Amino acid sequence: GARAQITDVRLSANGMAACGNVDEDARLYDAVRAVGAELCPHLGLAIPVGKDSLSMKSVWRDSEGTDCAQTAPVSLIVSAFAPVPDVRVHVTPQLVRESGTRLLLVEPGAGQARLGGSILAQCYEALGETPPDVDDPAALRGAFEGLSVLIREGRILACHDRSDGGLLATLAEMAFAGRVGVNAQLQDLHADPVASAFCEELGWVVQVHAVDAPLLCERLPGCRVTDIGAPMAADRLRITHGESTLLDSELAGLEAVWSETTHAMARLRDQPAAADTEQQQRGDREPLRVIIDEEPIEAVPALALRRPRVAILREQGVNGHVEMAWAFDAAGFEAVDVHMSDILDGGRTLDDVRGIVACGGFSYGDVLGAGLGWARSILFHAEARERFAAFFADETRFALGVCNGCQMLAALAGIIPGAEDWPPLLRNRSEQFEARWSQVVIPESRSLFFRDMGGAMLPVAVAHGEGRMALDADAIQRLERNQQIAMRYAHADGTPAERYPSNPNGSPQGLTGLCNADGRITILMPHPERTVAGTVGSWWPDRQRAFTPWMQMFRNARRWVG
Repeated sequence: GARAQITDVRLSANGMAACGNVDEDARLYDAVRAVGAELCPHLGLAIPVGKDSLSMKSVWRDSEGTDCAQTAPVSLIVSAFAPVPDVRVHVTPQLVRESGTRLLLVEPGAGQARLGGSILAQCYEALGETPPDVDDPAALRGAFEGLSVLIREGRILACHDRSDGGLLATLAEMAFAGRVGVNAQLQDLHADPVASAFCEELGWVVQVHAVDAPLLCERLPGCRVTDIGAPMAADRLRITHGESTLLDSELAGLEAVWSETTHAMARLRDQPAAADTEQQQRGDREPLRVIIDEEPIEAVPALALRRPRVAILREQGVNGHVEMAWAFDAAGFEAVDVHMSDILDGGRTLDDVRGIVACGGFSYGDVLGAGLGWARSILFHAEARERFAAFFADETRFALGVCNGCQMLAALAGIIPGAEDWPPLLRNRSEQFEARWSQVVIPESRSLFFRDMGGAMLPVAVAHGEGRMALDADAIQRLERNQQIAMRYAHADGTPAERYPSNPNGSPQGLTGLCNADGRITILMPHPERTVAGTVGSWWPDRQRAFTPWMQMFRNARRWVG
């Protein structure tokens, strides 16, 4: 894409102060002037939107009749947004497990180590003296644009700004993200080891191939670039300053400490047992894997000449219809937008479509059992029930239900041939809406969508609050014997996942996808349609391809139609 420039960035600023209270107005004026009149013009940044919260003082009378007041300090919350011409050109804090790489600290400015206002100071109930500042806006601008060029050239493997908590926290977060150990030496940064490890001055830690390290010094002339170490094979975070060892601990233990607050909040908010299980597994997360014998992704010429119609069903609140329509269109179908109101008022039949798809979202609003309401609008409407029953009985037609649509089709099992053992979908055992990136395995099944995909293991997006399949052992045995199990949550070794969070909803034996007896109708809780394009997904090993392996299931539907 085009070269990224800092002037492409726009800011949204929210100033908060207790106006009219002593000298708070003057403090607010100084803050707005420093950001809006001094810094942003130097950087070429605009602040087109924002808001003010100027009543940040609370007054009350306590139980003893004493007047009390609390004044919040002046603060400014700034959010940045910018156009992204190519989402594939990006970096994340996830360290790459690759030999011959180095970790460099890029500092735009004079390389100071001021501790005022830092997390370290707060830990000691202090403010400190002098806080970090932008001493050289030109160096910051040059660093941003220079790094953007290096990212576009593929020379930056990982990147993370020097975050709250300073360099120690930054390196820990990068190690956690990549499950890669780090061996760092900070003596070249500052004489004071505490300041080196905990100051929150401007800066980025970048991972590069060792041969590219000199290039950063050349491309970023206004910055101090310091080699601070490298990833290492051992799963440890080791930080030294000369002869002094500041930290040397296993990543698993550090990550458990790092997530203690999250765990404590989750125990209060979610099911405590689920929160405990997730905390136990944080230190030994399994890697996501992609295992699939793919057929050629290119469209089959004979099929590309004709585009059969597939109805993308919508109800109020459904929000997954656009991705679903795109996936079927890319597979060689003509995706047709069909709203339930068109069917219920008699203005639309299903006679001209070969398939129907019930999409994800929140039909009838963000309420429990939303898919049931959608199903009942059909079951309690004589004409609609008859039309859907005839469609499901037609052996030349197919159907797919995903997430909210999975719950909807499951509730229609009484009019779907060969769906006698389909279960109701109950609330997740975690008692929370689960939006995750999960691992699934695809068994050999009758589902037309997963023909020749048996044994495939793929990551997929999940987003549901009611995905637990209420099945007993006998029903599971019958479904397995009839090859009606189309998808399971799985561990990295391919075994079914039953423990949270690998299994996000608590379904027995990891069940999360089923088909009817002849395989024409399939229900899934995860969202394959959200992970079809090669540019989507929070984790995918190859983002340069047009499609991910999930495209295969939509191609299979096209081949089945013939």
